[in-house]
Amino acid sequence: MIPEIAPQIAFVILGLAILLVAGDLLVRGAVGLAAALKIPALLISLTIVAFGTSAPELVVTVQAVLSGNDGIALGNIIGSNVANVFLVLGVPAIIYPVTTHVLGLRRHAVIMLIATAGFLFAAYGPGEIGARTGAALFIGILVYVGYMWVRASTGKSDDPILDEVEEYQDTAGVSLKTMMFLAAGLIGLPAGAHLLVSHGADLASNLGVREELIGLTIVAFGTSLPELATVFAAALHKKSDVAIGGVVGSNIFNILAVGGAAGLAGTAAFDRASLTLDLPVMAIAAIALAAFVLTRKDIGRVAGLVFTGAYIGFILMLAENAGAF
Repeated sequence: MIPEIAPQIAFVILGLAILLVAGDLLVRGAVGLAAALKIPALLISLTIVAFGTSAPELVVTVQAVLSGNDGIALGNIIGSNVANVFLVLGVPAIIYPVTTHVLGLRRHAVIMLIATAGFLFAAYGPGEIGARTGAALFIGILVYVGYMWVRASTGKSDDPILDEVEEYQDTAGVSLKTMMFLAAGLIGLPAGAHLLVSHGADLASNLGVREELIGLTIVAFGTSLPELATVFAAALHKKSDVAIGGVVGSNIFNILAVGGAAGLAGTAAFDRASLTLDLPVMAIAAIALAAFVLTRKDIGRVAGLVFTGAYIGFILMLAENAGAF
């Protein structure tokens, strides 16, 4: 079995690596070009960077829907949101408590809960994300970005989401490097997505498991690695609060932007296992994070251990029930 699936595993890992590198290069190149064209820095933050940092998840999801691999598409969204909370915040919290005393964070936590509720409504209502649901979700992300634009343009800069996306703005001026970054990103994203989706589907078939398992584990974990590295490094410097806004914002973009794009690209149907296991865990993760944020209670070492244990337990449950549905 191992020799048979080894090439597919290698291609999946290669696809993930290409996606992560290409996504970062695309954002840096786009920011450099936009700055050279005199586009306001605020607009760059709220559009190019905000959407660009979700580009790997978005491209993988759209590619999966277009190729009929709904499980990878939906598993990517659900798994990324679970990993963002339980893994990306859980592991660093064990090292140093993650504070939720961040100005403006509570309003984003509420928006995250609303977005999660909308996603769950689509799952347990029509049981799929189609054109109408996709359009509604994508309108939601446009309204969300518009809301941040209004706050920022009125001088209210106490927003953790805006602080998070400004990290890319040091790239300025159009140059050969800028154009190379853009080209590499535009070529690398679809290439990496194709490798990941096609070989991920083959891997699931050969292992006899549902496609969602690949999206929930390998794809979701891989696309969450940059966030994990950022928060982990911040925790080592006892500044783990700087990235919690990024986690909340990432969960919002995963549902509204990536989920919306999935519906606009085609129709992605939820399977029974997603309804009975995956989605409830995603809802629990969102509620747990929102509870800490809304009560302004730090995510301490005990909570970090619980979060990390919950993620490990989730993966073990997925493995145990891999072929049961």
